[in-house]
Amino acid sequence: MRQVLVTLLLAAILAPQLSQAQPAPQNGNAPRPQSGMRMRPGMEYGVYDIDSLRWRDNCILPDPVSHTYYFVGPAGRSVRAYKSKDLKHWEGPITIFTTPADHWGDTRINSIWAPELHYYKGKYYIFCTFDTSEKFGEQWRNWYHTGRVRRGSQILVSDSPEGPFKSFAPHATMPDDMMTIDGTLWVEDGVPYMVYCHEWVQVTDGAVGYVRLKDDLSDLDGEPHNLFRASYVNHTWGTTIPADGTGYVTDGPFLYKGKTGKLYMVWTTNNSCGIAISDSGKIAGPWRQQDEPLLTDAGHAMITTTFEGQIILVLHAPYWGDTHPKIYDLEDTGETLRVVKDHFE
Repeated sequence: MRQVLVTLLLAAILAPQLSQAQPAPQNGNAPRPQSGMRMRPGMEYGVYDIDSLRWRDNCILPDPVSHTYYFVGPAGRSVRAYKSKDLKHWEGPITIFTTPADHWGDTRINSIWAPELHYYKGKYYIFCTFDTSEKFGEQWRNWYHTGRVRRGSQILVSDSPEGPFKSFAPHATMPDDMMTIDGTLWVEDGVPYMVYCHEWVQVTDGAVGYVRLKDDLSDLDGEPHNLFRASYVNHTWGTTIPADGTGYVTDGPFLYKGKTGKLYMVWTTNNSCGIAISDSGKIAGPWRQQDEPLLTDAGHAMITTTFEGQIILVLHAPYWGDTHPKIYDLEDTGETLRVVKDHFE
């Protein structure tokens, strides 16, 4: 009898531990991620209509190798992706990169902002903004509440759009003493450049700049240069500098070469997305700002071309709140780019 009681007692103690150790049952109806993919916790793998996605600061890559669209965006300290054949229905999510604990050594990465996926010379690159809480030595009184911190654009590389991605160095690609965000790739006359935003939190009047990269995108190959500052824009884009003096914002630059040789750059300030134009067709400019924005209460745009040849604008709207990714058809008039309609109308 005593032996029976001991057996029952041991079973009662061990049962919860054994049940926790068992793998969760799999949903046999859901598509399974391929080898190397990881699902974001809380997100069920499936097929989603674009209107059902709640996401911001996104980028679409029409992958010329797989003839598949890849939709990437931020997911905390990770980069999340979906894939599609028609831009309307998106299969995923998959996690294509998660920040290692020692990514920047002892500096903890809080989150990834606005990742962009690019295909260049047979490899895939993610341009990420890594955000931290590590303060710079110099801080200003009565300044923005988070202070001037290590925040920088960094390039990751992979042989596949689905990863794994790795970094070239344990620090930002951009200089550590600059707060930079929203890096993007531009190639001109065979030379790669990063175009980026110099954070208004550091310089008050946010800037858009560019810097030459090494041919394999592993590091800088020159010094950064400003192209223009946020205060240059016509005030019809939005409001003037805030009354508390926090600064002019630059956000989300992305470049597109027009049919007449003009170089267009979409970028965001004051919760509005507008366009800058380099009539020379060169990244060095000079740049002029179009008076009217492309869209208001929307932002962080990028431009690409569908496999059928339609130019599209991808951004999120509204700028804050219940934000969704949006896709619009663009027309290249020869003088500028014009929003025609919602892509799915």
